[in-house]
Amino acid sequence: MKKRHAGSCHCGAVRFEVDLNLQRGTFKCNCSICTKVRNWLATVKKEEFRLLEGEEALTDYQFGARRLHHLFCRHCGVHPFGWGEAPDLGGTFYAVNVNCLDDVEDADLAAAPVTYLDGRNDSWKSPPKETRHL
Repeated sequence: MKKRHAGSCHCGAVRFEVDLNLQRGTFKCNCSICTKVRNWLATVKKEEFRLLEGEEALTDYQFGARRLHHLFCRHCGVHPFGWGEAPDLGGTFYAVNVNCLDDVEDADLAAAPVTYLDGRNDSWKSPPKETRHL
């Protein structure tokens, strides 16, 4: 079931709300940025995400094909969410860092299914050979 969650960066400058069902699944990717910042993400449609505060505190980082906007707080450095465009996901989507959700119980995070993506090799439909480090 979809629940409304509050989320934020570490210092609280960036605050958002998201309508999310963690049981629909989360993902971890082995691409260079996801590995370095230890992203654990869940995607939602544009209408399921609302930035409440802190747009001016966000810095946008893009690399490679520059398709995804990796956002982070310029004050504390935390990556609370990013966004991109993908026709197979219905257009604009948000990738929310589930570790930045302020009101989720540890048990709910532990029960959330995780899919592993091989972003390092642009093989988005199959998992990487090794996932234990993600």
